[in-house]
Amino acid sequence: MNYKETFAQYGVNLTQILLPKKGTDLKSWAVIACDQYTQNREYWKKVADQAEGKPSTLHCILPEVYLEDNDRAERLSSIRSNMQKYLAEGVFAEPLEGMVYLERQTAYGRTRKGLITAIDLETYEWRPYSKALIRATEQTIESRIPPRMEIRRGAPLESPHIMLLVNDPNRGLIEETGKLAKETGAEVVYDTDLMLDSGHSKAWAIKGDKLFDHVAKSLEKIAEHNTENNTDGSKTTFMFAVGDGNHSLATAKAVWNEYKSQHPNVSEHPLRYALVEIVNIYDEGLTFEPIHRVLFGSLPEMLIRYVAAELTGTIYNLKSAEELDAEIKKSQEAIGFVYKDENGVQKYVMIDAICPDLMVSYFQPIVDTFLSIFGDAEIDFIHGSDEVFRLGSTDNGIGILLPPISKDSFFTTISACGVLPRKSFSMGEASEKRFYMECRKLTD
Repeated sequence: MNYKETFAQYGVNLTQILLPKKGTDLKSWAVIACDQYTQNREYWKKVADQAEGKPSTLHCILPEVYLEDNDRAERLSSIRSNMQKYLAEGVFAEPLEGMVYLERQTAYGRTRKGLITAIDLETYEWRPYSKALIRATEQTIESRIPPRMEIRRGAPLESPHIMLLVNDPNRGLIEETGKLAKETGAEVVYDTDLMLDSGHSKAWAIKGDKLFDHVAKSLEKIAEHNTENNTDGSKTTFMFAVGDGNHSLATAKAVWNEYKSQHPNVSEHPLRYALVEIVNIYDEGLTFEPIHRVLFGSLPEMLIRYVAAELTGTIYNLKSAEELDAEIKKSQEAIGFVYKDENGVQKYVMIDAICPDLMVSYFQPIVDTFLSIFGDAEIDFIHGSDEVFRLGSTDNGIGILLPPISKDSFFTTISACGVLPRKSFSMGEASEKRFYMECRKLTD
């Protein structure tokens, strides 16, 4: 079997990757994932200021902080116009036929390694208990897909913030590919600092038979390590788990399914594929961070008592943000609450409970029930504890800190138990998320 056949067997597709031509201000071009800082318009204002008048992926995305604004239609029109402009006016260099190996240094001193490539959406399924090669890890909210389809449908370009996890203890697919690329003198395709003190990215081109053969052999080893015996005697392989961008990948699948229904005789089209970054779950630079919550317009004391009762937990009042943050981070069974009481006094409260599994899998259904009984307050999902403390200091916000998530048994948990509740975990802090850099055409 040649490497192309191996790639196809395991859901990987060689594609033409577009990168900005030399001389482009990459610090302004590369922008953080659109689903970050969803309650922080000031952050996105700073991004806009830095990207103003320059080629930037900011002009090709819709940050979710603006998703419900009244000018949505105008923004979408502008996005498509900018994409067409970038394709027509030579913003991109000659396409790279292959993959990209990435080393991302974050502001926290960590270095995460990744492999950017396209995956076949025919091998991906987001529904719970799927046995597809590529599976979701968290609950997919179907109502979130149509608004995102509106963005992808008809767009001439994509740029991914989707990150897939691979269970590769041998470190062959990413780490060894990167090492081999450097040893063979692979071209450095970018080397840049990232805006707003978010670290640094350096990447190498992965192309040619030697590197592709190595990637193919690594995929075969991963498949052997991750093949399961089913109760009916069949076998299925769990190649990749969606770490970030779950709804974006589900949207890409929905757009492809829609296109297939409209063109039943077409089996090959750019929409069949999606550009992603693959990351090894064993990468030391990859941290699993909880995705925290914030409630607006709810009653904090009532919420705390309700959650504590449901979890049979003990309530503790702590003295400071630093003390609460430290207590939550060293536990997998505690939850923190940050809010102002009715007298305007800042409060830091912890619930300590006994939880046999991931705390979020118990906590989120409890909160959903509470909101259905005591009023449907607005809920948002927050990356990074600093943002939780900021929002918890506002007059009507209740910041909720969730404990760390273990990644040791992550793949086996997903395989056995299905998807986790929505927004259960994040790979790294907010500023460590994937930055848009590579692009791919979505039209023939």
